[in-house]
Amino acid sequence: MLFTRLAVALALCASTSTAFIAPNNAGHGVKTITASQRLASPLMASTLEATETETISEPPNSMRPPIDYVWGDVEKQLMDVFGYSQAEVDMYAGEVENSKETLEQIYKALQLARGFENACNQQYMQGKIRGFMHLDNGQESIPALVDYAIKNGDKKYSYYREHTHALASGVDPGAIMAELFMKETGTCKGAGGSMHIFDKPTYFQGGWALVSEQLPYAAGAAKSILLDRKMGISDNEDLEKADVAPPADDDRISVVFVGEGGAQNGRTAELLNSAAKDNLPLLLLVIDNGRAINTFTGDVATNGKVYQQGVHYGVPGLHVDGQDAADVAKGGKAVIDYIRSGKGPAILQVHTYRFNGHSPADPEHERGRKDEKAWARVEQDPIKRFEEKYTAKGVFTEDELKAMKKEVLTDVKAAVKFADESPMPPVELAKELEYPDAPDTDYNTKLAPAFADAVNARTISPEKMETITAHIDTLREKAKAGEISIGDAINLAIHEEMLRDPTTTIHAEDLQAGSSYDIPKLTQQTYGQIRAADEIIDEGHFIGKALGEGMNGYRPIVELMNTNFGIFGMAELSSAGNTFATTGGQFDMPMTIVGAGGTAPNQALGAEHSQPFHAYVMGIPGLKICTAASPDAAYGITKSMIRDNGPCFLFAPVKMMKEAKGTLDLDVCAPLNKAVVLHEASAESVASGNAVTVLTYLHGVKEAELVIDEIMEEGFDIDLIELRSLKPLDMDTIRKSVERTNKIAILDESTQSGGVGATVSARISEDLFDLLDAPVKRLCMDDAPVPYASTMEVAVVKRGSDLVQGVFDLATGQY
Repeated sequence: MLFTRLAVALALCASTSTAFIAPNNAGHGVKTITASQRLASPLMASTLEATETETISEPPNSMRPPIDYVWGDVEKQLMDVFGYSQAEVDMYAGEVENSKETLEQIYKALQLARGFENACNQQYMQGKIRGFMHLDNGQESIPALVDYAIKNGDKKYSYYREHTHALASGVDPGAIMAELFMKETGTCKGAGGSMHIFDKPTYFQGGWALVSEQLPYAAGAAKSILLDRKMGISDNEDLEKADVAPPADDDRISVVFVGEGGAQNGRTAELLNSAAKDNLPLLLLVIDNGRAINTFTGDVATNGKVYQQGVHYGVPGLHVDGQDAADVAKGGKAVIDYIRSGKGPAILQVHTYRFNGHSPADPEHERGRKDEKAWARVEQDPIKRFEEKYTAKGVFTEDELKAMKKEVLTDVKAAVKFADESPMPPVELAKELEYPDAPDTDYNTKLAPAFADAVNARTISPEKMETITAHIDTLREKAKAGEISIGDAINLAIHEEMLRDPTTTIHAEDLQAGSSYDIPKLTQQTYGQIRAADEIIDEGHFIGKALGEGMNGYRPIVELMNTNFGIFGMAELSSAGNTFATTGGQFDMPMTIVGAGGTAPNQALGAEHSQPFHAYVMGIPGLKICTAASPDAAYGITKSMIRDNGPCFLFAPVKMMKEAKGTLDLDVCAPLNKAVVLHEASAESVASGNAVTVLTYLHGVKEAELVIDEIMEEGFDIDLIELRSLKPLDMDTIRKSVERTNKIAILDESTQSGGVGATVSARISEDLFDLLDAPVKRLCMDDAPVPYASTMEVAVVKRGSDLVQGVFDLATGQY
């Protein structure tokens, strides 16, 4: 095994190669002659030098030739596209070229990135780093730019190839390496790994593994900067919001890294639209290595000029050559300062080459990949280019460069040693990182921010405060009279919480109009567009923006007009559930998602609007999922979810949003982990064996309540339990009922395969088997899509009549 790993390491690190030939085999190839090779033993953890070669090469007729920009090419773009004057462009050039200190900073950043990745490769081959790992060799001009021009307070969102981005952002090398070693001293306590580096003090906010998912998160982070300025609040030394306005010269930005392959994702267009519409301080930094994983990007994408994609949105872009790190720093700093000045978002595309495969385990069978990689190591190395350029100019001697490299590699060796000697995380940590707030949290005891009244006073006009106060009073009177609907109850809870905590925001489609059920009614009219955002019709985009806000001190609410539309946001929902754990508990993820959903009998909405999305999201770790079939449940659960520090999802019954009316337990937060007994079987029915426990939720509550009298007329009775918490599941309440009845039926608003009832039934069978006198009776939707026509729909969706039969069967032993 050790020999095999060494062989793979040699294959990855060696820079000799055959010619890089174009697809038609035309033109000259690259000829290489290896003078010497050195690769230390894999047993030597601190060996960091990559293989050295001496090469003679001829220009290749390549699939992706170099762009060979000179500074004049960058200058022209800055003046033509960004409106800089010649004097201003000369200033940016001079700040780099005339400062030996700055050039030293850039060179050290280049060497740190290369040395760290070489060390990662060696440790991976020794088995100390596991899982997927993606190296950045050849693309070092990007972290050099970050080190030079990006500030600590800027929000940084990267993807799975993020080690060097984190290093350049100031994250401790030892903590990064320890994370890769899965150690407790890692940035995320070993919970994240190579693809998930997070560091709260430096605002390095990932490390995201799903391609392009980070784009809307960065937009949300940029929005949080604008929110801070509008609300007059900022992070204190504990990185919590305080009633201190950002400084007058606050010029923070949000930076999001993406490959040019990933930039072909539709999220890019959504990001540009959102960033332009809200004038977000956001940099889209496109790392253009010409490969979408390993596939030549031109084989799958027509427009490789991502920097021009913002033209239709009024977002300018700059194209630079990643081979020249100094030019990247000069041009990149100009673009970043454009954003800092308040002019809005911009794109920076860096043309570069990745020296390694997608990951160390990558076979690299794609057309031209191996040849291109070998050629690029020789001809497109930004470190070699920097050394040649500035020794020729007399800025540095070779001895000075060697001394700087030695200094950097000493730090890398120390990082490896620190990681190697660090302890593994305890097994208990995994469960501790499931939720930021324990399932049994009493949300009534959570304190409101001390600055709430002050922020409200300076952000809500007296006229608007009078209007919203009158609206709230009207809803509270309806609640006391038992006339409030589910939609209005949620709207009341939202307004009370948005006033209680001004860090609460809301996102929705059709928000200004109140959406379909008045859930976000009067939010934008009261709190303004900055806190109450009307969104484009893509749930994934605004769930993603909410995630970015949640990571930066805000409490976003996402109203889904119909919860089934959340299908568009499955990636974002999944990451929201994972964030607290993946970051080692660094980042809370407060987010409340609420909407109408479920499948009522005879609702005539067809298959797409009748999907059991509540079942689809049950498997997402870290997500609390509740249902509410009454105004009181909806009100209390909504208030608790908004106060929770993790992601929560409330499903309300689509056909009962305006129909169901009731009273509210005003100003009281409901638990997020409890079921509720709505009807208790009589002692006589229990004694005679004619009682059945019935578990249901959403429209099933109404269906069950409508047939209780019919069941009792037949001589039977039920404990009717509303599953207000689907996850975590309240097994205590279920157990107490089954101890009485010994029989259980589940009226389930999801499919037979993979449904809520399947999960609940399995838990009952595992935990309560000895209490059962009969198998669990599942009355669930058929696996067939829900038809529109009622004559067919009756065969798919279960209802009260099915429950009557199910209770009869269980009580009479016909199962």
